[in-house]
Amino acid sequence: MRLSPHMAVMQGAAQKASRRLLRDFAEVEQLQVSIKGPGDFVSQADLRAETILREELSRARPGYAFLMEESGASGGDNWTWRWIVDPLDGTTNFLHGIPHWAISIGLQRKLPDGTIEMAAAVVYNPAANEMFWAEKGVGAFLNERRLRVSGRRNMHEALFATGIPFAKVPSSSRLPFARVLGALMPQVAGIRRFGAAALDLAWVAAGRYDGYWEFGIKPWDCAAGLLLVREAGGYATDPDGTELHDLPDDVNVVAGNTNLHGPLRALVHEALNRS
Repeated sequence: MRLSPHMAVMQGAAQKASRRLLRDFAEVEQLQVSIKGPGDFVSQADLRAETILREELSRARPGYAFLMEESGASGGDNWTWRWIVDPLDGTTNFLHGIPHWAISIGLQRKLPDGTIEMAAAVVYNPAANEMFWAEKGVGAFLNERRLRVSGRRNMHEALFATGIPFAKVPSSSRLPFARVLGALMPQVAGIRRFGAAALDLAWVAAGRYDGYWEFGIKPWDCAAGLLLVREAGGYATDPDGTELHDLPDDVNVVAGNTNLHGPLRALVHEALNRS
């Protein structure tokens, strides 16, 4: 397929960073790992990938701002275009030799009236060579195949994904999660926790999951995935039903197909209110 200039830059940067990540993944036991916090690791691989992505994206679009997982925000507040980058989503999987991790790149645009929208998205899983990508108004794709969210209507047939709280997750998020899980488990075919939010959202877009929810994730975890879901015909909102464009520091996400987003959102909204 012929890619737009933005998309060609994004996919090229992801592929270049992935080559180094794949080499590091093959030697994961030799990586020197420092600890950012309980259960939240950063490796030399993570930092090298971010450096490659910054260099490639800056070279192609030198005036764009950045929001990156490791190095934070740069480029000032008066940006028109901004990259939101997670160089290695699923770091814990990576460091345990589990081939379920991704590079996530989102591109935000600030319109003249000050509103912000997601313009383009890439979520690339190098281990499976799956390039999920989307552009606003163009659609969502896996490599060259058009994506659509699933068409399932019944909760008892549905498969949902989430991020089960772990050591670094604040206790304020654990009770709402437990309430949603307790209400949802008896109604559905299954709930999965694969440990990479960007891929969870990409899999909703691909129809592999019927929905996804999580509390308190970061913009770089979900920016690209939210656009993928929307461009695949699904919904991606906060628990109140508001679409997520200008992402806060901590994001509560509910995504799903057109039939099951509503029931899932209602459960999540009630759990948060009760907590």
